[in-house]
Amino acid sequence: MAFTVCVLTATKREEYIASYIAGDKPLTGHEILAEWVARHGMPERRIIAWHVNNYTRPLDWVVDEDATVEFIFTDSPAGFRIYQRSLDFVFVIACAKVLKRRAMLRHSIADGHYWELEGGLVSKNDVKQIKAAMLEIISQNLPIGRELLAIDKARKIFQRQGEPEIAELFVRANLDPVEVYLCDKRYGYFCGGTMASSTGMLKIFDLVIYEQGVILRFPAQDTPDKLPELKIAKSTGDIFFDYAHWLEVLDLNYLNKLHHRVTEGKIQELILISEAFHSQRLGNIAEDIASRPVKVVTIAGPSGSGKTTFSERLKVQLMVCGKNPVTLPLDNYFKEREDSPKDENGEYDYERIDALDLDLLEDNLKRIIAGEEVVTPVYNFITGKKEPGKIIKLHPSDVLIMEGIHGLNDRILAMIPDGSRYGVFASPLTGICIDPHNRTSTGDNRLLRRLIRDYRTRGKSAQTTLEVYPKVISGAKKYIFPYRNRADAIFNSALPYELGVLKPYVEPLLHTVDENSLVFSEALRLLNILKFVPSLNNDGIPNNSVIREFIGGSCLDV
Repeated sequence: MAFTVCVLTATKREEYIASYIAGDKPLTGHEILAEWVARHGMPERRIIAWHVNNYTRPLDWVVDEDATVEFIFTDSPAGFRIYQRSLDFVFVIACAKVLKRRAMLRHSIADGHYWELEGGLVSKNDVKQIKAAMLEIISQNLPIGRELLAIDKARKIFQRQGEPEIAELFVRANLDPVEVYLCDKRYGYFCGGTMASSTGMLKIFDLVIYEQGVILRFPAQDTPDKLPELKIAKSTGDIFFDYAHWLEVLDLNYLNKLHHRVTEGKIQELILISEAFHSQRLGNIAEDIASRPVKVVTIAGPSGSGKTTFSERLKVQLMVCGKNPVTLPLDNYFKEREDSPKDENGEYDYERIDALDLDLLEDNLKRIIAGEEVVTPVYNFITGKKEPGKIIKLHPSDVLIMEGIHGLNDRILAMIPDGSRYGVFASPLTGICIDPHNRTSTGDNRLLRRLIRDYRTRGKSAQTTLEVYPKVISGAKKYIFPYRNRADAIFNSALPYELGVLKPYVEPLLHTVDENSLVFSEALRLLNILKFVPSLNNDGIPNNSVIREFIGGSCLDV
């Protein structure tokens, strides 16, 4: 029976690139792509997978009935993740093949993934062998085949491969059958995520020794044909290793250990330890500020970082240190809505620093630092206008705390005299890995937080938040992360138990995303991650916790 395949463009789904492809023979993505190329020429951007009826599939996926499809490029968020996880798999295969050592993914760093190998340090010769094996695997263009295995069979396979944590999570998530991938006689599991259909699609990478392990480097999403310049901020690296050591001490490297905490009845203990860890770090930062002639503290971080809770708790800690803190949110300095900058689609762009009334901010800051009494504005997000806000006058022991995504931008720091400012970058920088080969990204952590807060405080659907989030991420890359090295201190707002608390709030929201929506596949991706997370109630969470900023119940002005 004849069927049709409708191929959509990558940017305008209402327009067709290849109007229709008809026939009665099942077609793979490779075959449909070949016809597309025959009609329109080879696309300039690399294609790594495709969406079939809005579900993400590898290019060897077979279509045998009417379908709407769209190719996924490596410079898209979905394509970039597929490239990363596929290259991770090749790395794991190479380590086992030439070194007979198990690779363990720890966290992301410097546009790459930081891995350690079981059994100790990674040597230059180790890296040389791994890289040579990866290049060989890629040059052979080996298939990365998708298989569905019964759960008992999948468990035995991964236990034999020396990956019991992965095998255990199949049971915890009640996966049956289990979607796995096979390449070069080795099986891999990547949270139900689609992979590249062959290794020959993964040619751009590098390996760099770092600390005890190695960084697997990827091309940047916006420049998928080359590797970016390697930049590793020591302060950020220290935070990663400090947190990783802490999780190791707690025996909480992977999600199966969080499940163990639940069955052992030790979640409340974990919550208290985690919150004490935050309090300790907050206290250290407050003491450092109090020891200096600081008049202005600026706090920056991407959306979903918990900046507001951090600033309120820092205020309390500074009072303990004998200071009198006064808060001034940078969001109150947004320009009048009609004067706000717009993006290429003609929509207001509140991620840019030019969205702030910098002239008014500079005037107010100079006068406040000089000890004058200043009527600061408050921004009305409903009317889009500034209104008279609180009066600020700094006394000798007072410290002004400014919080906002642009708190470390050079244009704002230039308004504050050298020696009298202190910068803090706050963000959930890392967390528990799902298993040795799958991590929860910091971007996903922030997104889950924001999905809950947007719905709870602003009445926004999960679909709406997912639709605007790419613009938020793009703005963070341009206007926030490049300035984090201006910080005097970094606060990791991640909590090892938080995914379990967020899960019961965010899962129902993600299930409301329309199957025909552009962001449906993104909702499915997040739901696939949450399968492995135990649901936790919020009863024992302190009311000043950063998580309360998102789920509600905070005693702070957030």
